[in-house]
Amino acid sequence: MKFGVLVFPGSNCDHDTYNAIADVVRQPVTLLWHESADLENCDVILVPGGFSYGDYLRTGAIARFAPVMQSVKKFAASGGLVLGICNGFQILCESGLLPGALMRNAGLKYICKQVHLRTETTDSPFTRALRAGEVLKIPIGHMEGNYFCDAATLEQLERQRRIAFRYSTPTGEVTPEANPNGSLANIAGVLSEGRNVLGMMPHPDRSSEALLGSADGLRIFQSLTQHLATAVAAR
Repeated sequence: MKFGVLVFPGSNCDHDTYNAIADVVRQPVTLLWHESADLENCDVILVPGGFSYGDYLRTGAIARFAPVMQSVKKFAASGGLVLGICNGFQILCESGLLPGALMRNAGLKYICKQVHLRTETTDSPFTRALRAGEVLKIPIGHMEGNYFCDAATLEQLERQRRIAFRYSTPTGEVTPEANPNGSLANIAGVLSEGRNVLGMMPHPDRSSEALLGSADGLRIFQSLTQHLATAVAAR
């Protein structure tokens, strides 16, 4: 299996994500330049956090036009696995790979802290190693992490169990106080209709080793490797 990490001008978590895969998950990984359309036969594409193109216009609005993203859209349409983290989530929404939008935090301030996430579904390549209701401790670092969609889209996400994570208390209660940014329904991560694309605001790349304050983010990467290993064994 092979992972690819996108690199945009302004990305600041591309090497964090690369190192999590290379040094912790210990799987082959390569950096993919934004001006190249070649995904180099990667099995998973990781769209990292940062400030792609300086967040000009709005977060992710320019990155969606990068040559590499045109290839990512084709890759996802064919069932390829794509994980967008923080700014990566914003880019995936701007690209139409995920529904909804990320708006400014309700408090209009940048937030950087550890939060808790309740696992809402294990029926995806990104959450299969988790238990339904399991709470993860993973950090956030964003100004525009306030997830929003219209009522019809929210109903569809709920019905199709495509809400992957919700902000919660350490014991798994979904409360207004546990919501750090004002996200609709405490949503912290959503899946595509095909369940092969996940966008999430919290950073599993920054929580893949206990030294960082939590290793819970590693569970998401382990879910991906388990899924890929099972797929290879089934061939």
